Amino acid sequence: MASTATTPCEIRSLMSSRAGTVNYNLAQDFYRNALVNSGRLALSAGGRNLSYRELAALAQSVAAWLPRGADGRGGRVGILGSRSFEACVGVLGTCWAGGTYVPISLKLPEARVRDVFERAGLSALIVDTGGTRLLSEQVLSAAPRRILVPDKSRLPPHFGDTIADFGSLTSDGGPTEPVPVRGDDIAYIEFTSGTTGVPKGVMIPAGAVHHYRMVMQERYGFTADDRIAETADLCFDVSVSNMFTTWAAGASLHVVPTTQAMAPAKFIQEHALTVWFSVPSIIAMLQQMRLLSAGAFPTLRYSMFIGEPLATRSALAWRAAAPNSSIDNLYGPTEATVACLGQRIEIPPLVTPERDVIAIGRPFPGTEAAIVGPMQDSLPPGTVGEIALAGVQLAAGYLDAPDLTASRFPTIAGKRWYLTGDLGRQDASGVFHHLGRIDNQVKVMGNRVELEEIDSHLQAVSHSALAVAVAWPVSHGTASGITAFVADTELEPAQIKDALRHRLPSYAVPTAVYRIRAMPMTASGKVDRKALLATLEREHELRST
Repeated sequence: MASTATTPCEIRSLMSSRAGTVNYNLAQDFYRNALVNSGRLALSAGGRNLSYRELAALAQSVAAWLPRGADGRGGRVGILGSRSFEACVGVLGTCWAGGTYVPISLKLPEARVRDVFERAGLSALIVDTGGTRLLSEQVLSAAPRRILVPDKSRLPPHFGDTIADFGSLTSDGGPTEPVPVRGDDIAYIEFTSGTTGVPKGVMIPAGAVHHYRMVMQERYGFTADDRIAETADLCFDVSVSNMFTTWAAGASLHVVPTTQAMAPAKFIQEHALTVWFSVPSIIAMLQQMRLLSAGAFPTLRYSMFIGEPLATRSALAWRAAAPNSSIDNLYGPTEATVACLGQRIEIPPLVTPERDVIAIGRPFPGTEAAIVGPMQDSLPPGTVGEIALAGVQLAAGYLDAPDLTASRFPTIAGKRWYLTGDLGRQDASGVFHHLGRIDNQVKVMGNRVELEEIDSHLQAVSHSALAVAVAWPVSHGTASGITAFVADTELEPAQIKDALRHRLPSYAVPTAVYRIRAMPMTASGKVDRKALLATLEREHELRST
């Protein structure tokens, strides 16, 4: 297995932990800045600008409103909201009370919202304006009785009289220190998709976030003068990084509204942003809209991308648009606290061979990475296997799923690892390369095919980063063909197929290529393959009737 050296960052963390002086509460750094930078801008969201003093007062009032357990700490608090000041206040207030926040996507269907309520065992629910629209009578029947909304006077009668609103909360005096939290206490629970169709509740300890924040601060050197974008919905853990690295540095967080989430060029310019962290699909969307001109974002000094392969052409396009910015391709599953490997974009860029995507680089301090085989044995450089991770940023496991936790977080040679489900390899220089998902391996006419490999060739020949492949139709794990979808291309489908015949084996060349106006995206901004498959299913059913 791979190993990493202990850095000054880790040494300070370990020494503080042993001395018992660390309060791992995610709100602790915000509290410090509320004392020393009280008048500085902390949050800009939905047309409201709040200073550290003002945001601290609101967060403390929420913390005071939350129910407490016998240990004086808040419990699990659902946050049904996103890209709003209420959602940010709810997160910060929950942390201040020593509770665990549970983000709930506004894009979930009613049955899924009820499921999260019931599985998470919430003691309270904080809702923004968008979230209130989801609170039908059926959803409310599964919700905790203590609910906080923006304005209860505008709610329909079925909400009852146990609802409070932000205007009714009070805070006495200046900021008081957040409730002490241990490193192994759970800071948040992120529900992600599961292979069985049931979402997995990933439990992230406060100590993992604390270490991640320290690594990011040492890596980038954020300052109080930074203007950092909140690019992600609350249910995507990039939001964790954006919020808490901002407030730890005493900087200002600028929430990108939903209406500009996929085309944020004007927002970046108007707010003179200095730090950007999002999925790479944003680059492709801006290119499609002709908004990614050279020198468009001169104020950016750091740009980070995660969650999908970063195409080389996309990285270079962003480099031209943000000429004063360092650009990093980061890698990290939710189970390893946002990001744990990174590769700086250089000229020439370090590209994954035969994929035309940027390498994912080397592990962060405190993280170990390895490539393992089916028997969880460490594989030598150059060999394709599963990416495994170890270190202080690992999740505690999955909520109420001990068997799944044991299978995905095995102990190997006395050390706890997380098996990511991602394919990868390590090159001779120690750099890691991501090669797609194991569960995106499909059999086409008996031949094993990686969908991400087809994606990379599709994007190259179509000159579009918005190009993906799906296996269709599939029966018992074997597909009879591949279907491709491409947006933002001037080439005809026949031209794309002809070009792919020179790059791919015949069985991997798509049997059909569709040009579409817009690519469907998930809540986290990634290309939504399931939506594309659903479109094919509907068309098949219509033809069959």
